[in-house]
Amino acid sequence: MPKPFQATNIDVGAHLRIFLLALLVATFPAASAQQELSAKSWLEHMSEALSQQQFKVSLIHLQADHIRPLVYLHGKVDGKEVAFLEHLNGPPKNAVRVGNTVTFLEHDQPAYSVTASRIQGVWPVAFSGSIDKLETGYEFVLAGRSRIAGRPGQMVRIIPKDNTRYAHQVWVDMESFLPLRYDLMTDDKQLIEQMMAVELIVLQAPPALLQEAVGQEWPAVINSAERADGQNWQFTWLPTGFEVTTRDHHRLIGSQEAVEYVGLSDGLINVSIYIARASETPLPEELITRSGLSLVTKNRGNAEIVVMGKMPPETLKRISNSLRLDSRP
Repeated sequence: MPKPFQATNIDVGAHLRIFLLALLVATFPAASAQQELSAKSWLEHMSEALSQQQFKVSLIHLQADHIRPLVYLHGKVDGKEVAFLEHLNGPPKNAVRVGNTVTFLEHDQPAYSVTASRIQGVWPVAFSGSIDKLETGYEFVLAGRSRIAGRPGQMVRIIPKDNTRYAHQVWVDMESFLPLRYDLMTDDKQLIEQMMAVELIVLQAPPALLQEAVGQEWPAVINSAERADGQNWQFTWLPTGFEVTTRDHHRLIGSQEAVEYVGLSDGLINVSIYIARASETPLPEELITRSGLSLVTKNRGNAEIVVMGKMPPETLKRISNSLRLDSRP
């Protein structure tokens, strides 16, 4: 017959195993069901969560040695998506989105509004858009799981199908499917940019701030730039999945020099192209900043072309070389 203290030790061991099992289940909820999800399914759930759920997230945006703390709120009021972004360091700088109108509030200039489906500077636009579009240039691969902001997350690698762009990876909250962390890295695994949650709170109702934003009278959307005298620049080559998102023609304040702007994007990466009259002081042909932004320049006749983006310089050079001026009306 076993001694009393031996029976007690067996009971303690059994209770300890039960406790550890319960802790594991609490840390990684519904793990068995989620193991069946593909990498693409995780991203699709994330896209839906970013558009439908109501939440508050505190973030750290890291670029080289520059750190920006942010707070982002999202909800739905009267059937409209409403969001608010606040920069916590430096002079006040906020953005409010009601439906497809984004209003910028900064301390040193009057508030102004633009038409946009998302507030730039948080998660990549593609995260809350169509994941199918990303498949033209990327493939999705499941990786490991880890805790971020005290919440378990599933990592998904977003790997380019060619060498024209860099790789991405995102950790998706296993409970809410909201993103917890996003990394952009070079081919040799050097971190270019990181957006990481330090606190995520899923809400049952839209915050009072977002409800007030719907009833607020914001500035009217500014008119699109006049393109009557703009030139018709076209591309003979773009990386797979990239398309023109913006065209703008304006004159610089003071000099009144005409500048043509073309914006490109694949949903994850933005590329900016500026075309102006060549200056007397030539710019460097290639520059890579500490934040991972690459810049290449090219002179074509009396025009100077500047292409900028967080992409390999060789890709930006190829985009610049493919630029053609279409003289047809």
